[in-house]
Amino acid sequence: MTPQAQLVTIAWTPFVIYLFHRFSSQKAVVISFIGGALFLPQLVEFPLPLIPDYTTLSAACYSVLLATCLCDRQRLRLYKFGWLDLPMIVWCLCPFASSITNGLGIYDGLSASLGTLVIYGVPYFLGRIYLNNLTGMRQLVIGIFLGGLIYVPLCLLEVAISPQLHNIIYGYHGIEEFTQSIRYGGFRPNVFMEHGLSVGMWMMAATLIGIWLWQANIIKKTGGFNYVFHIAWCVLVLLITFLLVKSTGAYLYLLLGVVILFVAKWFRTAIPLLVLIVMISSYIFLGATGALTGERSDRVVSIAGNIVGPNRAQSLEFRLDNEEVLGEKARQKMIFGWGGWDRNRVFEFNYQGELKDTTITDSLWILAFGINGSVGLIAIFSSSLLPALSFFWLGYPASSWFNPKVAPAAMLATITTLYMLDCTLNNQFNPVFTLASGGIAGLVLSRQNFNSLREVDRLSPTLIRGYSDST
Repeated sequence: MTPQAQLVTIAWTPFVIYLFHRFSSQKAVVISFIGGALFLPQLVEFPLPLIPDYTTLSAACYSVLLATCLCDRQRLRLYKFGWLDLPMIVWCLCPFASSITNGLGIYDGLSASLGTLVIYGVPYFLGRIYLNNLTGMRQLVIGIFLGGLIYVPLCLLEVAISPQLHNIIYGYHGIEEFTQSIRYGGFRPNVFMEHGLSVGMWMMAATLIGIWLWQANIIKKTGGFNYVFHIAWCVLVLLITFLLVKSTGAYLYLLLGVVILFVAKWFRTAIPLLVLIVMISSYIFLGATGALTGERSDRVVSIAGNIVGPNRAQSLEFRLDNEEVLGEKARQKMIFGWGGWDRNRVFEFNYQGELKDTTITDSLWILAFGINGSVGLIAIFSSSLLPALSFFWLGYPASSWFNPKVAPAAMLATITTLYMLDCTLNNQFNPVFTLASGGIAGLVLSRQNFNSLREVDRLSPTLIRGYSDST
């Protein structure tokens, strides 16, 4: 951790406060979270008394929450609990229950819950109060798209020279294992993110959004470009860069996203997105119950080998083998898990008599299951999948997804689902996607409230019109 890295991380808070004075609150929140995810240095940590440390992951959360309290305090009073918020609340409280049930004490439980609250709960809550309407969804979608375009030259540079930008700007490498940046005879860019997988997921989201913006003519409608073909060229540049990022899993996510997009456009149905949500849920269920072992696991690896090649299939097999061992231990503490301090991992004595960790935890699902049990596992995946499901099931059917006002929200519902698919294989946290899940939940709840208000005959038509415009 170098002085310039420390300075940038500390300066992020006053910068975010400035954004709240310079732009609308919605735009300030979007810029703060996207800018933090794309450019803040890695591995920076400042200890804070009684509350979770100020780190790269928490910097945007702390900064936006402080800016809200100082510059937009009345926004906090607009929050009203909704049923879609329950999974995130359970996820934030679950570490406390895990600590208590494992005898780790109240202080450990409070500390663990506060850490989860800052990293997950705060961006979700901020999405609920700031991005809970169609305007907020559009702001976030445009922000992710522009963030992808900004990353294009940086990614291309690192493809050519290897991941060096973090070292050049901040004085040290942001990734601990540099060999993971070598893929297919070349380099996989990291830029300022935690890992090349994070960059792949981000560029996938930006490319998919670009395709959707192009197909729905949203950029032309909003005045971002003068002609539709301009967005086509931007999409082409994003797509080429995305392919050069060399993230195999993200290639599959983009393909799934495009299928969801065009099926919604041509057939006016959200069935592919529903199937994807069911598949993710089924995979987690099979893994948590121990059913994804033996022949079923081998079948998954064989299918993956036919699609992505033997090298990637071997990587998947390694993950599944580790998840089988970790899942077996997690089922010993099925409800609330083992709690923290690596109690969820498997240790064995080596030939020298030393106790060594024999497992690798790559995916969010096995981490959540081992540390916080089935309650935590269901809660964290439901916090994103349930808003996406409710978006098309209860709020906006696929027939409306190419309406220029609704399309940005449909994009985010799809992307957050693809992000949770990635979480079944990796653990590359990005608070922007949690922010999006909170916004989608708020949008669905606002839509439901509006539909309820329309049923009240005595309600003023003016009030109904104003509520509809806000959502």
